[in-house]
Amino acid sequence: MPKTKKKDSSSDSDSGPDDRIKPASKKAKESDAPNSDPKDSGENGATSWTLEGLRQVRINEFRGRKSVDIREFYDKGGQILPGKKGISLSLIQWKKLLEVAEEVTRAIEN
Repeated sequence: MPKTKKKDSSSDSDSGPDDRIKPASKKAKESDAPNSDPKDSGENGATSWTLEGLRQVRINEFRGRKSVDIREFYDKGGQILPGKKGISLSLIQWKKLLEVAEEVTRAIEN
């Protein structure tokens, strides 16, 4: 037999999920810039290109290093956001990909 007993609740109400305090819903951040054409999303107009549908190639800069980001995007409430499916290539990797692009194309066609 247990040495201690659990206290009986003196509350008559059901303490189900309806009684819990719900946290305030987070609002999506609204950008100051208007939604622009995916082919022209940067200031200079040369940072993004649409491949097919919502797949895009973008030039990103992170910690002072530029990279080529090939990514699938999705539409969430009128905003185009980056998805998990994609790859970010350093400039060295991008140049190497361009070097072997013709060989890859020939291999696909044969």
